[in-house]
Amino acid sequence: MTNAAAVPFAGHRAPRTAADRGHVAAVPVADSDERTRDRVLGAVLEHGPISAAELGDMLGFTPAAVRRHLDHLARSGVIEVKRAARAGAGAGRPARRYVLSSQGQSTLGNDYLDIAALALKQLQAVAGEQAVRAFAVERFADMERRYAPEIEQAGPDITARAQALSTALSRDGFVASTASIEARAPLPAALSSVQLCQGHCPIQQLAAQFPVFCDVETEVFSRLVGVDVRRLSTLARGGHVCTTHIPTGRLAAGGPRVPQAAPASLDEVTNHQQERP
Repeated sequence: MTNAAAVPFAGHRAPRTAADRGHVAAVPVADSDERTRDRVLGAVLEHGPISAAELGDMLGFTPAAVRRHLDHLARSGVIEVKRAARAGAGAGRPARRYVLSSQGQSTLGNDYLDIAALALKQLQAVAGEQAVRAFAVERFADMERRYAPEIEQAGPDITARAQALSTALSRDGFVASTASIEARAPLPAALSSVQLCQGHCPIQQLAAQFPVFCDVETEVFSRLVGVDVRRLSTLARGGHVCTTHIPTGRLAAGGPRVPQAAPASLDEVTNHQQERP
């Protein structure tokens, strides 16, 4: 580390005192910590549930450093610990894995939701449930119009279309990702699937009060990828992410229709994909 007293100063200013040096040094350290915590929080948002060891490997931090930042974020209430056993693991203490908390989700762009919820409640009281559904349909119609050309460019392969949908959702701030699940014998390969996950929902609080928003979004996903899909979990209902099961056993808009099936076994549904009771 360079000795601060040995660094030349423009204009030949007088050497700083030890107290001055300590005060100046504290500012960049604090800024650095804040930037690092933002990186940790972003990784938890995108990849959670995730362990401290996995975060350290991903971000290049020592175990002590990553735990210090995780502890700070946990004390702030924006992340929380979930204990989860991995599929196929033997008996033993569940691993500590980190996810964004409800408070953390609510800090990420959920402005004006209280006003929107109040307006929708009044709309529901005056015009009924169908009026609220019509509002949700109109909201997601813009998403469908914008995404459709991009997803069509992916061709008829369902996996490629799901990945294109994930890319479009991430661009709009939903922090989306896909994971392929191959059907294991004796199940036919036609029952393979992709699970589309969304780590953030900008209208989570609104959807918790009006589940029709989740329903309409799921219908849009089904039309975009070209097959019937099933929601396994939603942030609005207490899941750690929104997870959509997309069967990949046929091409979009053609070919023999394959019945939708759940994953081959419960082991294939990770803990964050199961909604809370």
